[in-house]
Amino acid sequence: MDAVGDHRMTGRIVLTIVGLLIGVCCLLISAVYVWQEALLFEPEPLPPGHRFALPGVVEVAVPVEGALLSALHLRLANPKGVVFYLHGNAGNLASWFVDTDFYRKANYDLFMIDYRGYGKSTGRIRSEAQLRADVAAAWRLIAPRYQGRRKVFLGRSLGTALVAGLAAGLPADERPDLTILVSPYWSVAELERIHYPWIPAVLLRYPLETFRDISRIEGPVLLLHGDRDELIPFAHSERLQGVARAAQLVRIDGAAHNDVQDFPKYTNALAQRLADL
Repeated sequence: MDAVGDHRMTGRIVLTIVGLLIGVCCLLISAVYVWQEALLFEPEPLPPGHRFALPGVVEVAVPVEGALLSALHLRLANPKGVVFYLHGNAGNLASWFVDTDFYRKANYDLFMIDYRGYGKSTGRIRSEAQLRADVAAAWRLIAPRYQGRRKVFLGRSLGTALVAGLAAGLPADERPDLTILVSPYWSVAELERIHYPWIPAVLLRYPLETFRDISRIEGPVLLLHGDRDELIPFAHSERLQGVARAAQLVRIDGAAHNDVQDFPKYTNALAQRLADL
C-alpha cells in the first residue's frame, strides 16, 4: 500500500473512532435525559398492607391524577395550626414521620405525604409539573380544616423547592404564615454542577429553581442549614436569603446534610418560630 493509501486508511480509522465516541456520548445523554429520575429520587416502597402504629396519627389517601398518595396526619385536640411537611428525596414516611412528640409539644398538627413511588404511594414521578400538582392537591385536601389557624409550610432538601413554589403560588388569603426551608438548594442545575458536572444543564427536566419562588414569597421565611453540608453547601441558603423578601437564616454549626435535626440549635430555632406565630 502506498503513502496515499495509508493516509486514507488512517483517516477512515479516525472517523470511525470519532463516530463511535459521538455515538456513545449520544447514548449517555439520551440515558441521562430519560432516566434522570434515578439520579434525583431514591424512593423506598412499603407493602400495601403496611400499617403505621402511631398514636393520634391518621393514615390518609390523597387522590391525584392516576395515583394515590400515602399521607400521615397527626391530629391534636385543639391545635394552634398545622405544619405541612415535604420530605427529602430518599426514604418514606416510616423514616420521616418520627418527630411527633416535638409537634405535640408545640401544639401543631403535622401532615406529611410520600411522593409517587415512595412508601405506599402508587404511581411514579414523571415530571416536575406532576410533582408540583401532587403537592398542591395534598394541601388543598387539608387546608379547609385549618381556616383561622396557623399554617406553616416546611420543606427539607428536595422538598424545599416544592414548598417554596406552593407558598409563592397561592392566593394572598391562602398563603402560609411561615415558610421553613431546611437545607435548601438554589436550583437543581446548581447541584448538578457540583455533583454531575458532565451532564449538560439543558438536559435537566427537573430544574426546581427555588430561587425564583422564594423571591415571590411575601410572608416570613426561615432558612435552617448546616455549615458542614457537603450535598447542598451552606452557601445556597446564603444566596437564597439574598433574594428573599423577608428571610431569617440560622446557621447550624457542625451539622451536615442528614443530621441537622439532631442539633439543639435547629430544634430550638424551629420551636421558637412556631411559638412566635
